[in-house]
Amino acid sequence: MKTTTLGSENTPGGALSVGRLGLGCMGMSAFYSGAGLDDAASIRTIHRALDLGVTLIDTAEIYGPHTNEVLVGKALAGRREEVTLATKFGIVPTGEGERRFDGSPENVHRSIDGSLQRLGTDYVDLYYLHRVDPNVAIEDTVGALAELVAAGKIRHIGLSEAAADTIRRAHAVHPITAVQTEYSLWTRDPEAEILPVVRELGIGFVPYSPLGRGFLTGTIRSLDGLDENDFRRFNPRFAGDSLEANIRIVEQVDAVARELDATPGQVALAWLLAQGEHIAPIPGTRKITNLEQNVAADALVLSAAQLDALDAVAAPVGERYPDMSSLNR
Repeated sequence: MKTTTLGSENTPGGALSVGRLGLGCMGMSAFYSGAGLDDAASIRTIHRALDLGVTLIDTAEIYGPHTNEVLVGKALAGRREEVTLATKFGIVPTGEGERRFDGSPENVHRSIDGSLQRLGTDYVDLYYLHRVDPNVAIEDTVGALAELVAAGKIRHIGLSEAAADTIRRAHAVHPITAVQTEYSLWTRDPEAEILPVVRELGIGFVPYSPLGRGFLTGTIRSLDGLDENDFRRFNPRFAGDSLEANIRIVEQVDAVARELDATPGQVALAWLLAQGEHIAPIPGTRKITNLEQNVAADALVLSAAQLDALDAVAAPVGERYPDMSSLNR
């Protein structure tokens, strides 16, 4: 697999070199149908990812909560040095499915110790603030994260779903290595403000849900077969008439895929990789067959005409979350 870098050489520890496609592990333990039912299969998928040159492995303390970090820790036992390990903190479960944000310095220090224990490691390569806490100045949160860098508990600092001004303020306290947010042919919001600012500041960009929560693979045409608690059942883009309207996006992606004898998912990932340097999407899957298809997108080259056709795909119908209030802070 080809590689890219996240962050600047001027960042303490230098830039992170990673495979251009990472692996998001959330769905192995939380939020999607079948999560947590076969940890052994998920571990085999992680091992296969490493064998294929995937080096960026992404998890978070809220996935489970906590169980996904434990799973990833088991999978990486004996192979830790092969991996750029990323996890996230700052979303705290409060019971009965409710959550709160906590970016306080106290929680920064408390959370990393828990994550290190669950992951079975003494450092994390990339530690993200999962959501910006509106009640804590970003300067205070990043200041505490900088203390973790100095202590050797983390190597690099990241932000997830942060607004452009927040990224600038955070970066002024300590260099930010990566910003993670949703980005795909299904969600192009970052192009307006986030991508310009990370490119200006020399920050890497990590798109999550690069396959539109599975929608861009072309395999979801209805909600039949999804578990009752599957997140997509409550997502506005998968609801009723919105789902029906959004199928047109997959049909346009599939038209390009047929030209290349590829899958729609591979085309969607290849489009993302063509958006510039220092971008490392993290498609998630529990299945080795899906993983191998995703990794093959690294070698797929889209023509200028095909890129133009994909750029012209219309925006989806519906918001990307039922409640958007936690985003763009």
